[in-house]
Amino acid sequence: MADVQPQTIFLSDYQVPDFLIEKTDLIFSLQETETTVTSTLLVKKNSASEKTNAPLILHGENLTLRSIAIDGRELAEDEYQVDAETLALTVSDQCIVTCVTVIKPQENTALEGLYKSSGMYCTQCEAEGFRKITYYLDRPDVMSVFSTKIIADKTLYPLLLSNGNLVNQGELDNNRHWAQWYDPFKKPAYLFALVAGDLALVEDGFTTQSGREITLRIYVEEKDIDKCDHAMQSLKRAMRWDEEVYGREYDLDLFMIVAVDDFNMGAMENKGLNIFNTSCVLAKPETTTDAGFQRVEGVVAHEYFHNWSGNRVTCRDWFQLSLKEGFTVFRDEEFSSDMGSRAVKRIEDVAFLRTTQFAEDAGPMAHPVQPPSFIEISNFYTLTIYEKGAEVVRMIHTLLGEYLFREGSDLYFQRHDGQAVTINDFIDAMETVSKRDFTQFKHWYTQAGTPVVTVTDSYNAKAQEYTLTIKQSCPSTPEATEEQKHAFHFPLCMGLVAEGKNIPLVLAGEDAESFSSVTNRLLEITESEQTFVFTHVPSKPVPSLFRQFSAPVRLSIQRTREDYLQLLAYDEDSFCRWDAGQQLAVSIIDELVVAYQQKKMIEIDPVLLEGLRVVLADNTLDKAMVSLLLSLPSEAYLSEIATVVDVDAIHFARQQLAEFLALGLHEELLAGYEALNVEETYQASADAIAKRSLKNAALSYLLLAETAKNASKHISSTDSPIAKQCYQQFATANNMTDSFSALKSLVHSVPEGKVIEEYQEKALAEFYAKWQHENLVVNQWLSVQATIPHASTLEKIKTLMAHESFSMTNPNKVRALIGAFTQNLVAFHQPSGEGYRFLAEQVIALNKTNPQIAARIIAPLTRWKKYDSHRQELMKTYLLQIKESPNLSKDVYEVVSKSL
Repeated sequence: MADVQPQTIFLSDYQVPDFLIEKTDLIFSLQETETTVTSTLLVKKNSASEKTNAPLILHGENLTLRSIAIDGRELAEDEYQVDAETLALTVSDQCIVTCVTVIKPQENTALEGLYKSSGMYCTQCEAEGFRKITYYLDRPDVMSVFSTKIIADKTLYPLLLSNGNLVNQGELDNNRHWAQWYDPFKKPAYLFALVAGDLALVEDGFTTQSGREITLRIYVEEKDIDKCDHAMQSLKRAMRWDEEVYGREYDLDLFMIVAVDDFNMGAMENKGLNIFNTSCVLAKPETTTDAGFQRVEGVVAHEYFHNWSGNRVTCRDWFQLSLKEGFTVFRDEEFSSDMGSRAVKRIEDVAFLRTTQFAEDAGPMAHPVQPPSFIEISNFYTLTIYEKGAEVVRMIHTLLGEYLFREGSDLYFQRHDGQAVTINDFIDAMETVSKRDFTQFKHWYTQAGTPVVTVTDSYNAKAQEYTLTIKQSCPSTPEATEEQKHAFHFPLCMGLVAEGKNIPLVLAGEDAESFSSVTNRLLEITESEQTFVFTHVPSKPVPSLFRQFSAPVRLSIQRTREDYLQLLAYDEDSFCRWDAGQQLAVSIIDELVVAYQQKKMIEIDPVLLEGLRVVLADNTLDKAMVSLLLSLPSEAYLSEIATVVDVDAIHFARQQLAEFLALGLHEELLAGYEALNVEETYQASADAIAKRSLKNAALSYLLLAETAKNASKHISSTDSPIAKQCYQQFATANNMTDSFSALKSLVHSVPEGKVIEEYQEKALAEFYAKWQHENLVVNQWLSVQATIPHASTLEKIKTLMAHESFSMTNPNKVRALIGAFTQNLVAFHQPSGEGYRFLAEQVIALNKTNPQIAARIIAPLTRWKKYDSHRQELMKTYLLQIKESPNLSKDVYEVVSKSL
């Protein structure tokens, strides 16, 4: 396929299906050498289709067709047409089509459709995997009632699961048995699921608000049975939350989760039978970090919430993917905020969005939340669809308020229950309840790129008036130039900080008394340029803009470091307070980058140091918030905002500032660490997580201070008290968060003597020896080594690829080692280009076995335009090498061709 361009599919070409499938009966006969699938479909002409005498064209890939029959009559070979992707039949307006196909799940390394891994059968049908199981109308707007019978060896596969409710089961000759499942709710084929294997079960129950009893089951390997409680409790909390906040009650009598280790995605919301990557289910203090616990809670909630926002109401076509994903991500973010610290959750989500999704918006794969076209739909399970899509839903929530948004979602579910619909249907429900016109707002769905909001201001001391001017623009992206783009409609939540206070916000013409206690305002921006005048402003204020990150935009504003310090110290909005610290750090790092490029030594401005000293002295602050304020902007974020990424300068500058803070705050950090370093029973509560977060941030800085101090004295220490303390925490901690944080601090520390190196080697060896039988923990062991900020890391990666713990057929392993390495600024982008060569080799290899994963790990090479000319040429060379490799999949072809 390297020299053949795959077909592009356009939203504008959408047509309703010519036929619908009212009922789908499936029989799976699972054998060790092959699986036989018998599908019986009740097919009806679609009254909405205007085509007459249209053939029935079913999708199919990698299938062996044994027989095809219509209304019980088997067809001769000249009565149908079959090719690599379709089966075409001439049928009446209503008929029964019976098809027998043979597939080989044990050879399915792409992990799409039905595959066999680690002795277990499993499915992944979203987006177009069902066509790899049997011939079908594999499109989301064809919804059917499914009945599924599974037949397999009783000893090897005692567990036989599918969607819906178990209605019958029995035994057969030759030690085989069967189970019959029935799902009464219509669904598209992408929500079909099947699992057959030998798994252990954890069972619990939930009573709905209407009094119905729901059975909850989580299936895992026997060895993981003790790691399911957190997922089960998260599920029950999510079910209760969805009832209370959205009025959504679960509809079946049974809800099942199955955890599998070989899975391309995080999890899948198949109706009644969710299939999860083990990393999103298994959790216990000894093996799972706090971030892991939070991820499990969030993903379990996300997939459960899909029962309504994705299953009961699904998307008409894949261009509407954010209809379900953006809405559901917003819902799971709100759930997690309610379960923990809302401020911390919001900051973490925004930091991730601005680092990763903004980079996607600025790259060759930039696309609108509703893409106009695609070659391979798997490539559009992106941060734009999910994270930016969630931000667009959040803006609607902000503009309407909680009450009207709930009314709008209720109307949406009521109108479209059991239907496959569009983003416009969702917006229309919000328009109906609010009586507002969202025509302009819908540009967020159809225009790619991150808008730039430029703010200028002026202050009239005599009139006590403060004027704020807002200008918006959006950079050119593949689908449109900047000049072609329309102005966006977005909420700008803001405040004003003056003389250490958040002052009342009174717009010109308003009654000052009515707004005397209003220190937070929502401004609606709809024009390319708008001006707002505030009155009764006693002194020149510092504007606090986009509070809670009220719109996914880049803010451009001239601020002094004193302005940032004011916001850091006094802003009542937690996000803006954190962001002020981040931007203050960026301004200092920018100075250090220039100094590095000019080979100059400069004194580091102590303004951030003093600001953080105040933060550390404030005992009223949430400790998780303090930890976030101590965290410098990541190298990934610094690269994203740079015009040209100077790899070495960015790494050097960030390291210099980190060492400066570590030395300057040593006393405060040491006191903080000692106060928090007490042994307590592990809890995954927000308060306990906050304490561990701050303790481990302090420990990391303390080790950095020690190595920096010794380096400045040009000594090679034979004793290292903090390294010893770090190792001790690693070895004796009663939870993975503290143990792994200490391990990471040690391993990522710049060696300042033999003692440090010995601790590093000892800790890595002991960690693997202890956890080698825990796959998810071993993945962390791989990742911590893949992200060591040193040019020699690539050689370590190559060694680890031959290690017994690594497998190229397991997506989790690939992400943990190769994916993590590509995020390692210094190691991946070494001037020789060896990091690029290595990635290209892995992409070409994975293209043959798992194209989805191959296409996803290639992303760092696609951003070649961000780098210096030398690295640009190297990256393009290896992109071309990938493009010219034989038998290139649609997945990889689309990414590479758009990048070049």
